[in-house]
This record gives sequence, structure tokens and C-alpha cells, in this order.
Amino acid sequence: MHFSDAEFEQLRKEIEKAKSYSDLLGKDGPIKKLIKNSLEQVLEAEMKEHLGYDKNSPAGNNSGNSRNGKSSKTLKTDEGEITIDIPRDRNGEYEPIIVPKHQRLIGDLENKVISMYAKGMSTRDIQMHIEDIYGLKLSAASVSNITDTIISMVKEWQARPLEEVYPIVFLDAIHYKVKEDGNVATKAAYTCLGIDLQGHKDLLGIWIGEAESAKFWLNILNELRNRGVKDILITCVDGLKGFVEAIGAVFPETIVQKCIIHQIRYSLNYIASKNQKEFMCDLKKVYKAPTKDDAFFELTKLDEKWGKKYPLPIKSWKSNWENLSAYFQFPQEIRTMIYTTNAVEALHRQFRKVTKAKTIFPNDEALTKMLFLAFRDVSRKWTSAINNWPFIISQLSIIFENRIIDFL
Repeated sequence: MHFSDAEFEQLRKEIEKAKSYSDLLGKDGPIKKLIKNSLEQVLEAEMKEHLGYDKNSPAGNNSGNSRNGKSSKTLKTDEGEITIDIPRDRNGEYEPIIVPKHQRLIGDLENKVISMYAKGMSTRDIQMHIEDIYGLKLSAASVSNITDTIISMVKEWQARPLEEVYPIVFLDAIHYKVKEDGNVATKAAYTCLGIDLQGHKDLLGIWIGEAESAKFWLNILNELRNRGVKDILITCVDGLKGFVEAIGAVFPETIVQKCIIHQIRYSLNYIASKNQKEFMCDLKKVYKAPTKDDAFFELTKLDEKWGKKYPLPIKSWKSNWENLSAYFQFPQEIRTMIYTTNAVEALHRQFRKVTKAKTIFPNDEALTKMLFLAFRDVSRKWTSAINNWPFIISQLSIIFENRIIDFL
């Protein structure tokens, strides 16, 4: 329904008399009346389009469908509640577009709820915040329904095509407690953080599975391949058993660099505290060596000095040497990037900030929603290429010429 001249004049007077924000947007404030009127005009236009003729037009006679009164609906908006009249058709075929059926929220309120959820706020906290700030009472079911829309976003994002070549991909998992079949289980959130040919970070996916295993990683790697990834030049991983073999089964030419920091932590578990400082001084000569040959020479000296007293860590370094020492073939700028999984662990730290209030997640979907939203917030800062990328990609284009040159 359109405002008459008299109604518009009344609105103008109300706006002039307003002394505060609440005068404009209170229960019967002029701004709310304008919003109500605008929505109802759009709904009338939709009904006209649906039926094919104007209201009261003789063209509707014997058309097979006609207007059938109106129904009222109360909407929750950033400015409070607004009750509007929605036209109906006799056949019940009209589906409002501007205010879809079952939708009770309009404006930016839905995005605000999702943003609060992304920051780790609980459903109860979101309810209280919305009521305190906007004076609206949202049920727990309403909040849940809003955040459930994220799942379709996740599925679309997780199925998107990927680049054909990634110079570097970091693979790691972060663990959470999740309810499953009435019990609480420890689940792994598997993450693949890629660096594309332009030097930008790109999270390739998030997968929720049982405790971290090479078999699950194999499924993920196959999925990456099915989504278009033909080659990965370098992967950076932790010391999970079978990880190297899983990568090789899908991307046989990929260089696998095991995380030096993980290896150091593992080693120190077997070194007495009184010897740790001296041991680390000797070990540093290994992983800080200028060349692979120098590093192996220092590893041999480490074995001679500590091997009999602490055989387990030395054995681990020697048996994993091929993948622990892969970074020595690259210049320092690339070594610094790949000799640890710090890049993906930095992302995991951001995840922890958001999820710290959640000791247990009710299900896998709830965990997926929160991690996806946390990633979405973090990735807004990923606007520029990583440091020294022109130099790094130039080096990689020479080292991996036949595998990368056609994609640059």
C-alpha cells in the first residue's frame, strides 16, 4: 500500500519532531513505517508479477487464480520488530521473494549472528547479545538455523576446483573433543594449506576424521587430485608414520620435507634434562649446516658422541634423514619456509583462539562450521604474497622447470 499525501505529511512531521534515535526507530517510529511500507509495496509488485494483472483489474476475471487477502508476519531486523502484511493468492502458489517463507530475519542481523558465531560465541551468548543490543529475543533454534546455512557454504567451498600446481603445501592436523554416539571422542581436523603460483596462501580444505592417520591423509590427497591438483612440488609434514608413503602414492614426484621442529621435540623426549642443552648445541650444527653433506657429517659426529647413551633419537634422525634433509637442496629463503610446518600451525593457533571456549563440540558439523568461519576471518588478511616470493618462484621455476614452467 502506498502512502497517501496526508500520510507522508504526517511522517514528515514525526521525523521533524524526533529528538532521539529511538524516536525514529521506536515501536511506531517513522523509519519503521517507511520500511514496512516499502516492503509491502515490493510484495504487491511481486503478486502482480505472479498473477499477471493489477489489483482489481478485470483482466483477472476467470484467470484461474486471484488475490485472497493478506496474512501478517513479524520480522526481526536491526531496528527491532516490524509487522508487515503479505498478500496471498487463492491457489496458494505465491512465494514471496523479498521476504521468503519461514524467514523471520531481514537486514544485516543474520550476518551479525554468523560473525559472532565465527568469533567463538556460544548460542546463549549470541542470544543475550542480540537482546541487549537490539532488544530482540532469538531462540536457540533460530540461532542454530542461521549458523546451519554455513554448512552449504562449506560444502560448496570444499568441492571447488583447485589449481593444477601448488609449489608448496603444508599438511597437518589439529585435535578436538567431539560427541559421537553418546560418547566423547578425540577427532582430528585435517588441514591442507597451499601456497599457489602467485605466492598466496590458500586453504585447500578442512576434513574431520578419527585420530590422525596416514590412511585418512591418503583419502584427502586423492580428493585434492580429483579436484584438479596435478602436481605438488614440495609438501611439509610432521613425523606421522606412513605419511611419506601416502603422499608418494598420489603425487610420486613430490619432495616431502619432514618438520625439523617436530623431530627436535621427539628427540628431546629421550634426552635427560641435564644433557638437553649440550645435546641441542650439537644437534643445531646438523640442521643449521650450510649443505647436506656438512649436515650428515655433523649427524655422524652426533651419533659418535651421543649414540650409545641415547640411541632412539639418533636412530630416528638417521632413518628419516632423506625427508629431514630435503630442504638443504634449496636456497635459504625456501629453506626457511619449508623446514617446519609453522605456516599451518600459525593457522591452527588462530583456530584455537576461536574454539578455546568450546571444550566439547556436539558433532562434526558444529566443529566444521566454527573452523570454516575462523578460516574465513583469518584469510581476509591473506591479501599479499609471502615475503621474497619473486625470488622463490624464480628458483623453483629453474629447479622444477619441466613441472612448473607451463603454468607460470
